[in-house]
Amino acid sequence: MPVNRLIYDRELLFGRWYSESIDVQGHKTIEYAQLSVEGTFEFSFVSFDDKGDVIEQVTEFGDWGLVADIHFTLTKSEMVEQEHYAADLNNADNYHAYQVLKLDSHTFQYQHIVTEEIYTLHRIVDVVGHC
Repeated sequence: MPVNRLIYDRELLFGRWYSESIDVQGHKTIEYAQLSVEGTFEFSFVSFDDKGDVIEQVTEFGDWGLVADIHFTLTKSEMVEQEHYAADLNNADNYHAYQVLKLDSHTFQYQHIVTEEIYTLHRIVDVVGHC
């Protein structure tokens, strides 16, 4: 029996997004995401200590897709502290699938299929006064 799934428009994901979180040690992490029309992504994560100093900066590159309410990513390489590394495509940790909980022109909220962690990204608008 088929599962009832919401169908989200892939074009809603094109563009730049961000999120901000604070862990239990008080460290802030900011994520910037660029989802391109041709299905590639660039995710940058910048972590700060409780004084505001950068602890770590990592950028991941890869492919993404959206089918109905399932968003998926495949990390192909990453940049860590200015060093570029190819991802091990045999490593399952480079493949992720998420159920989309909310997707509109301002908010992208999704839940990891395995870990059940929920993430919320907000659209970055480059043109002032454009919604």
